[in-house]
Amino acid sequence: MSNEQLTSVLEMSGEERYDYFLSQVLEDREVWILINSENRFLSIVSDDDGLAHLPVWPSSEFAVEYAKGSDDLTPKSLSLPDFFRKWVPGLSKDGLQVGVFPGADQTLWITEADELKKDLQAELSSF
Repeated sequence: MSNEQLTSVLEMSGEERYDYFLSQVLEDREVWILINSENRFLSIVSDDDGLAHLPVWPSSEFAVEYAKGSDDLTPKSLSLPDFFRKWVPGLSKDGLQVGVFPGADQTLWITEADELKKDLQAELSSF
């Protein structure tokens, strides 16, 4: 993916990036997260309301772009079946939401893990 393509996708609105995320994840059958050197995943807690979320991306390129400037974060791929089977129940149990595809302006779509799973499954059925 060229820098121009990367930038144009990152500059989309949150809703457009959400739709892009759904289509890319279904095409590649994987979700990307960032982990640190201790193999712990990145979670972010909002200063405003204390809401914690796991940021996710549709490809490693976008995760790498987000992690620029951090020496400790590297992208990790989660297969879609693993995400559905292990991560969604775990995130729900831990009260962690999902921050879908942060953009250039740091906006993102925050959703419940179960809701993201439903959206992905709905898209899968029409794929």
